[in-house]
Amino acid sequence: MTTLTKPGQTPAPTGPGAFLSVRDLRVRFATEDGVVKAVDGLSFDLERGTTLGIVGESGSGKSVTNLTILGLHNPMTTTVEGEIVLDGKELITATEREFERLRGNRMAMIFQDALTALSPYHSVGRQIAEPFRKHTGASKREARGRAIEMLTKVGIPSAKDRVDDYPHQFSGGMRQRVMIAMSLVCDPDLLIADEPTTALDVTVQAQILDLLKDLQQEFGSAIIMITHDLGVVANMADDLLVMYAGRAVERGTVREVLKSPQHPYTWGLLGSMPRLSADVGEPLTPIPGSPPSLLNPPSGCPFHPRCAFVDQVEGSDRCVDVRPGLPLGRGSACHLTLQQKNRIFAETIQPRLG
Repeated sequence: MTTLTKPGQTPAPTGPGAFLSVRDLRVRFATEDGVVKAVDGLSFDLERGTTLGIVGESGSGKSVTNLTILGLHNPMTTTVEGEIVLDGKELITATEREFERLRGNRMAMIFQDALTALSPYHSVGRQIAEPFRKHTGASKREARGRAIEMLTKVGIPSAKDRVDDYPHQFSGGMRQRVMIAMSLVCDPDLLIADEPTTALDVTVQAQILDLLKDLQQEFGSAIIMITHDLGVVANMADDLLVMYAGRAVERGTVREVLKSPQHPYTWGLLGSMPRLSADVGEPLTPIPGSPPSLLNPPSGCPFHPRCAFVDQVEGSDRCVDVRPGLPLGRGSACHLTLQQKNRIFAETIQPRLG
C-alpha cells in the first residue's frame, strides 16, 4: 500500500524556486525474502530549465526514485513515505487518474531500451500521436501532423515518409530519437531520462545528448538524467547527486563534485573510470567489494564495509553505528571532516586521477 509522511514528522520546506521537490523519500518493496529498502531517505530539488544528474551503481535506487515520481510503482506491494511536490502538486497522495493526467503531459520518461519500450504492433507515428490526442483532444489529422513535426525536431530524415514505419525498421539511435519525440510531444515540464544512451555507440551517444540539450533550451524542461556514466553527467548536468544503497551520499554542482569530490564512494567511481592520460594497458581501479543487499543494508554509513578510510574517522565504530547526514546544499554524507576529505583527495586520490 502507499502511505504518507510518518505521524509527527514535519516535511522539510520546498526549496526556493524548486519546480520538483523531493523530501525524505522512502520506498520499500515487500518480497518473499523480506522488505527491500530501495530508497531510504532521499531529498533533492530541481528547478525549471536545469538538469540533475543522478549516478551510482546498479541497485542504488536511481530508477526506483524516478519511477516513484511518475507513479509507476505497484501500490499493492510498495510502501512510499515522504514528500514529492511537482510545481505545488503533492504526488505521494495523487490518485492513478491524476497521474494519468500528468504522465505524458507535464512529466515524461525516456526509457533506456527503446526497442522494448515501443510497441512492435503500432507505427511510431501512432505511438507519438496517441499521448498528444489524449492530453490535447486533437484530431487524428492534427496528431499525425504533430508526430511528423516531432520526428523532424529529433532529426529523423524524411519524417513524412517514416511516420508510418514500425520500431524494428529503425536503428538503435533512431529508435531512441523516436522515444525522445514521444516523450516531448506534449511539451512536458519534467523529463526523466533513464540511461538514454545505453548500448549506443559513442557517436550516436553524443548526438542524443546534444539533441536533449537543444530540446531543453527550446521547451524549457527540467531534466533528471539517470546514468552510471560520469562522462555523460559532465556533458549534460548542472547539478549532481551520487546515490549508494538507496541513499544520497554526495551532492553539489557537477563542477564541484567532479573537481573536488568529498565522499569515498565518489572517489571510487572516479577512480574506476578510464582516462585518456593513462598509459596503455594501465589497469582500472575498481571499488573493492560489492554493493550491499537492500534487504538488510549495513548500519551507520552504508559504504563503510567497502571504505578504505574508516580507520581515519574519530570515534570508535562511528561509521558502523551512526548514519551520517547530508545537507541539501553542497556536501557529502561522510563522517570524515572536511579538512580530512580535502587532504585525502589531494594527497591520495587526485594523483591517481591525473
